[in-house]
Amino acid sequence: MRLTYYGQSCFMVEVDGKKILFDPFITPNPNAKHINVDEIKPDYIFLSHGHGDHVADAIAIAKKNGATCVGAAEVAGWLGKNGVEKVHPLNHGGPIAFDFGKARAVNATHSSSFPDGSYAGNPLGFVFTTDAGNFYYAGDTGLTMDMQLIPRWAKLDFAVLPIGGNYTMDVTDAIIAAEFVNCNTVVGVHYNTFDIIKIDTGKAVSDFKAAGKTLLLPAIGETIDV
Repeated sequence: MRLTYYGQSCFMVEVDGKKILFDPFITPNPNAKHINVDEIKPDYIFLSHGHGDHVADAIAIAKKNGATCVGAAEVAGWLGKNGVEKVHPLNHGGPIAFDFGKARAVNATHSSSFPDGSYAGNPLGFVFTTDAGNFYYAGDTGLTMDMQLIPRWAKLDFAVLPIGGNYTMDVTDAIIAAEFVNCNTVVGVHYNTFDIIKIDTGKAVSDFKAAGKTLLLPAIGETIDV
Protein backbone atom coordinates (compact mmCIF):
# COMPACT_ATOMS: atom_id res chain seq x y z
CA MET A 1 0.00 0.00 0.00
CA ARG A 2 1.04 3.58 -0.59
CA LEU A 3 0.53 6.35 1.96
CA THR A 4 0.77 10.09 1.32
CA TYR A 5 1.02 12.44 4.30
CA TYR A 6 -0.60 15.88 4.18
CA GLY A 7 0.18 17.17 7.68
CA GLN A 8 -1.38 16.97 11.16
CA SER A 9 -3.54 13.80 10.99
CA CYS A 10 -4.33 13.96 7.29
CA PHE A 11 -3.07 11.20 5.03
CA MET A 12 -4.26 9.13 2.08
CA VAL A 13 -3.87 5.39 1.58
CA GLU A 14 -4.21 3.76 -1.83
CA VAL A 15 -5.82 0.31 -1.63
CA ASP A 16 -6.43 -1.70 -4.80
CA GLY A 17 -6.94 1.42 -6.89
CA LYS A 18 -9.14 3.17 -4.32
CA LYS A 19 -7.91 6.30 -2.56
CA ILE A 20 -8.93 6.72 1.08
CA LEU A 21 -8.33 10.14 2.65
CA PHE A 22 -8.34 10.68 6.41
CA ASP A 23 -9.15 13.77 8.47
CA PRO A 24 -8.43 16.51 5.89
CA PHE A 25 -6.93 19.60 7.53
CA ILE A 26 -4.78 21.14 4.84
CA THR A 27 -5.70 24.67 3.76
CA PRO A 28 -5.64 26.10 7.35
CA ASN A 29 -2.35 24.31 8.14
CA PRO A 30 0.57 26.73 7.67
CA ASN A 31 2.92 23.77 7.27
CA ALA A 32 0.94 22.48 4.27
CA LYS A 33 0.75 25.65 2.16
CA HIS A 34 2.57 23.88 -0.67
CA ILE A 35 -0.17 21.24 -0.98
CA ASN A 36 -2.69 21.80 -3.77
CA VAL A 37 -5.97 20.49 -2.40
CA ASP A 38 -7.43 20.36 -5.91
CA GLU A 39 -4.94 17.60 -6.75
CA ILE A 40 -6.22 15.38 -3.94
CA LYS A 41 -8.88 13.14 -5.46
CA PRO A 42 -10.15 10.57 -2.94
CA ASP A 43 -12.82 7.97 -3.43
CA TYR A 44 -13.49 7.91 0.33
CA ILE A 45 -12.96 10.31 3.21
CA PHE A 46 -12.88 8.81 6.71
CA LEU A 47 -13.35 11.24 9.59
CA SER A 48 -12.32 10.21 13.09
CA HIS A 49 -14.18 13.06 14.83
CA GLY A 50 -15.48 16.59 14.35
CA HIS A 51 -12.67 18.87 15.50
CA GLY A 52 -11.60 21.54 13.05
CA ASP A 53 -8.10 20.14 12.62
CA HIS A 54 -9.69 16.97 11.22
CA VAL A 55 -12.65 18.18 9.14
CA ALA A 56 -11.58 21.59 7.79
CA ASP A 57 -11.39 20.55 4.13
CA ALA A 58 -13.74 17.57 4.23
CA ILE A 59 -16.80 19.25 2.73
CA ALA A 60 -14.95 20.95 -0.12
CA ILE A 61 -12.94 17.87 -1.10
CA ALA A 62 -15.97 15.58 -0.87
CA LYS A 63 -18.12 17.83 -3.05
CA LYS A 64 -15.40 18.33 -5.66
CA ASN A 65 -14.68 14.61 -6.04
CA GLY A 66 -17.99 12.96 -5.21
CA ALA A 67 -16.21 11.08 -2.43
CA THR A 68 -18.08 8.94 0.06
CA CYS A 69 -17.58 10.30 3.58
CA VAL A 70 -17.54 7.85 6.48
CA GLY A 71 -17.81 8.80 10.14
CA ALA A 72 -19.95 8.72 13.25
CA ALA A 73 -23.66 9.24 12.68
CA GLU A 74 -23.44 12.83 13.91
CA VAL A 75 -20.51 13.57 11.59
CA ALA A 76 -22.33 12.03 8.64
CA GLY A 77 -25.43 14.07 9.45
CA TRP A 78 -23.41 17.28 9.65
CA LEU A 79 -21.83 16.58 6.27
CA GLY A 80 -25.22 15.88 4.73
CA LYS A 81 -26.60 19.17 6.04
CA ASN A 82 -23.65 20.89 4.41
CA GLY A 83 -24.36 19.45 0.99
CA VAL A 84 -22.24 16.29 0.91
CA GLU A 85 -24.32 13.77 -1.01
CA LYS A 86 -22.48 10.51 -0.28
CA VAL A 87 -22.21 9.70 3.43
CA HIS A 88 -21.99 6.48 5.39
CA PRO A 89 -22.75 6.76 9.12
CA LEU A 90 -21.29 4.20 11.50
CA ASN A 91 -20.41 3.64 15.13
CA HIS A 92 -18.55 1.11 17.22
CA GLY A 93 -19.38 -2.42 16.12
CA GLY A 94 -18.77 -5.05 13.49
CA PRO A 95 -16.86 -4.39 10.27
CA ILE A 96 -18.58 -2.80 7.28
CA ALA A 97 -17.86 -3.95 3.72
CA PHE A 98 -16.73 -1.40 1.14
CA ASP A 99 -15.40 -2.02 -2.36
CA PHE A 100 -11.80 -1.80 -1.09
CA GLY A 101 -12.28 -4.20 1.83
CA LYS A 102 -13.73 -3.83 5.33
CA ALA A 103 -13.56 -1.07 7.91
CA ARG A 104 -14.36 -1.35 11.59
CA ALA A 105 -14.93 1.64 13.89
CA VAL A 106 -13.15 1.26 17.23
CA ASN A 107 -12.82 3.21 20.44
CA ALA A 108 -10.79 6.41 20.72
CA THR A 109 -10.49 8.23 24.06
CA HIS A 110 -10.90 11.86 23.12
CA SER A 111 -13.67 14.45 22.67
CA SER A 112 -15.60 15.45 19.56
CA SER A 113 -17.36 18.65 18.58
CA PHE A 114 -17.79 20.55 15.34
CA PRO A 115 -16.04 23.89 14.72
CA ASP A 116 -19.16 25.72 15.95
CA GLY A 117 -18.99 23.80 19.26
CA SER A 118 -21.98 21.52 18.62
CA TYR A 119 -21.90 17.83 19.50
CA ALA A 120 -20.16 15.56 16.99
CA GLY A 121 -20.76 12.11 18.48
CA ASN A 122 -18.15 9.64 19.63
CA PRO A 123 -14.54 9.99 18.47
CA LEU A 124 -13.43 6.91 16.56
CA GLY A 125 -10.46 4.97 15.28
CA PHE A 126 -10.63 2.59 12.33
CA VAL A 127 -9.29 -0.89 11.54
CA PHE A 128 -9.04 -1.77 7.86
CA THR A 129 -8.80 -5.30 6.46
CA THR A 130 -8.16 -5.53 2.72
CA ASP A 131 -6.67 -7.89 0.19
CA ALA A 132 -3.72 -5.49 -0.11
CA GLY A 133 -3.03 -5.46 3.64
CA ASN A 134 -4.39 -4.36 6.99
CA PHE A 135 -3.90 -1.17 8.97
CA TYR A 136 -5.16 0.75 11.98
CA TYR A 137 -5.73 4.48 12.27
CA ALA A 138 -6.13 5.39 15.91
CA GLY A 139 -7.59 8.87 15.40
CA ASP A 140 -7.03 11.29 18.26
CA THR A 141 -6.73 9.16 21.36
CA GLY A 142 -4.93 8.50 24.56
CA LEU A 143 -3.56 5.08 25.32
CA THR A 144 -6.39 2.65 26.08
CA MET A 145 -6.60 -1.02 26.97
CA ASP A 146 -9.20 -1.41 24.21
CA MET A 147 -6.32 -1.41 21.73
CA GLN A 148 -5.50 -4.93 22.86
CA LEU A 149 -8.62 -6.13 21.04
CA ILE A 150 -7.29 -5.10 17.64
CA PRO A 151 -5.02 -8.12 17.03
CA ARG A 152 -8.15 -10.28 17.39
CA TRP A 153 -9.57 -8.55 14.32
CA ALA A 154 -6.53 -8.04 12.10
CA LYS A 155 -2.85 -8.77 11.69
CA LEU A 156 -1.64 -5.27 10.96
CA ASP A 157 0.89 -4.24 8.33
CA PHE A 158 1.13 -0.78 9.85
CA ALA A 159 -0.56 1.52 12.35
CA VAL A 160 -1.08 5.28 12.18
CA LEU A 161 -0.77 6.70 15.69
CA PRO A 162 -0.76 10.22 17.18
CA ILE A 163 2.52 11.03 18.93
CA GLY A 164 2.36 14.73 19.83
CA GLY A 165 1.10 14.46 23.39
CA ASN A 166 -1.05 17.03 25.24
CA TYR A 167 -4.27 16.19 23.35
CA THR A 168 -3.33 12.59 22.48
CA MET A 169 -0.76 9.92 23.19
CA ASP A 170 2.86 10.99 23.34
CA VAL A 171 5.74 8.95 21.92
CA THR A 172 6.10 6.80 25.04
CA ASP A 173 2.42 5.83 25.07
CA ALA A 174 2.40 5.32 21.30
CA ILE A 175 5.14 2.72 21.70
CA ILE A 176 2.94 0.90 24.21
CA ALA A 177 0.00 1.23 21.81
CA ALA A 178 2.09 -0.38 19.07
CA GLU A 179 2.75 -3.26 21.46
CA PHE A 180 -0.96 -3.53 22.27
CA VAL A 181 -1.93 -3.74 18.61
CA ASN A 182 1.02 -6.05 17.83
CA CYS A 183 2.46 -3.86 15.09
CA ASN A 184 6.11 -2.94 14.56
CA THR A 185 5.63 -0.33 11.81
CA VAL A 186 4.07 2.97 12.88
CA VAL A 187 3.35 6.15 10.95
CA GLY A 188 3.34 9.08 13.37
CA VAL A 189 0.76 11.87 13.06
CA HIS A 190 -0.67 14.76 15.11
CA TYR A 191 2.64 16.39 16.03
CA ASN A 192 4.56 19.63 15.33
CA THR A 193 1.60 21.47 13.76
CA PHE A 194 1.25 23.70 16.83
CA ASP A 195 3.73 24.61 19.56
CA ILE A 196 1.76 22.67 22.16
CA ILE A 197 2.34 19.39 20.28
CA LYS A 198 5.92 19.92 19.16
CA ILE A 199 8.28 17.00 19.75
CA ASP A 200 11.90 16.00 19.18
CA THR A 201 11.43 13.86 16.07
CA GLY A 202 14.94 12.43 16.17
CA LYS A 203 14.45 11.20 19.72
CA ALA A 204 11.03 9.82 18.80
CA VAL A 205 12.53 7.71 16.01
CA SER A 206 15.31 6.54 18.34
CA ASP A 207 12.86 5.63 21.11
CA PHE A 208 10.83 3.50 18.72
CA LYS A 209 13.99 1.84 17.43
CA ALA A 210 15.08 1.03 20.98
CA ALA A 211 11.73 -0.68 21.48
CA GLY A 212 12.28 -2.79 18.36
CA LYS A 213 9.84 -0.80 16.23
CA THR A 214 10.03 1.53 13.25
CA LEU A 215 8.56 5.03 13.38
CA LEU A 216 7.95 6.56 9.96
CA LEU A 217 7.64 10.36 9.76
CA PRO A 218 7.06 11.25 6.11
CA ALA A 219 7.38 14.90 5.11
CA ILE A 220 4.20 16.75 4.23
CA GLY A 221 3.39 15.78 0.64
CA GLU A 222 5.67 12.73 0.69
CA THR A 223 4.42 9.34 -0.48
CA ILE A 224 5.81 6.16 1.08
CA ASP A 225 5.24 2.44 0.66
CA VAL A 226 3.99 0.71 3.80
